[in-house]
Amino acid sequence: MRAAQVKAFGGPEVLATVELTDPVPGPGEVLIEVSHADTIFVETQVRAGLFRDHFPVVPPYVPGGGVSGTVAAVGAGVDAGWAGRRVVSWVDGSYAERATAPVTALVPVPDGLDLRTAAALVHDGVTASGLLERTSVSPGDRVLVLGASGGMGTLLVQLARARGATVVAAARGEEKLALVTELGAHATVDVSAPGWVERAREALGGGAEVVLDGVGGELGAAALPLTVDLGRFSAHGAPSGAFAPLDPEEVERRDITVFGIADLQFPRTDVHRLTAHALAEAAAGRLRTVIGAVFPLTETEAAHRAVEGRGAVGKVVLDVSGEL
Repeated sequence: MRAAQVKAFGGPEVLATVELTDPVPGPGEVLIEVSHADTIFVETQVRAGLFRDHFPVVPPYVPGGGVSGTVAAVGAGVDAGWAGRRVVSWVDGSYAERATAPVTALVPVPDGLDLRTAAALVHDGVTASGLLERTSVSPGDRVLVLGASGGMGTLLVQLARARGATVVAAARGEEKLALVTELGAHATVDVSAPGWVERAREALGGGAEVVLDGVGGELGAAALPLTVDLGRFSAHGAPSGAFAPLDPEEVERRDITVFGIADLQFPRTDVHRLTAHALAEAAAGRLRTVIGAVFPLTETEAAHRAVEGRGAVGKVVLDVSGEL
């Protein structure tokens, strides 16, 4: 089978298309014929050699963790009824034509939902839905979303509004601001413009009960004062290179509850529930998935450049099936 492999830690150029032996499903597993593979920013950071304490991979390896596809074969002890079903799953090494997964990790794709859209929800649909539960976003809350035009940010805007919150979306440039407005943001702020923090404070009516920081770095740190006393701040993103360096004295003095990336490690039962919910909402037309770019498996290097360059609005997805 064809796969994209990281040959060594480094830039996107270390990705290469290779031929590997087809995986074989073991007991309790299935073989998935991959249609599409999700991409997330942290995969580019792992490829570059960052966060090795958290992601102890050693090149050469096949990156990626989320796929959509069709069950091609089942291992011992697995109900044969799974064969031929359209599913999404988290796997080890999704940038490949085939992957194995425990049957317990499978979530059926609803009728009427295409596999490209389903793949785009494998990671971000779970994380966005779970994040709003963790931070207890409720009707009447004012919510600031940083990185609102990204794959997960676009979902957060819609899901927070659906929970009855007032949503202020922060992004860069007119195109991205127009998109998040279309998705339901009550107000927008351009973080590339001087004085964005004060404009955000004005749009929020003084502050936010919940700040969802999907950017990190100094931008995330600058948003901490926008959190009201007794508010909630989620520092879950680090595409800037690091999580937001929050002032611990301010956090303690104002009794702000801070959530980090560890708070988004959900038990498998929750992952299954949250995935099914996101897929169902998308199938019903209540949740729009924004896919900004699609690349074939043989152009994974270009896909990673698009993710790192942040020019694409929404998700970058790999088309593994060759239907592109």
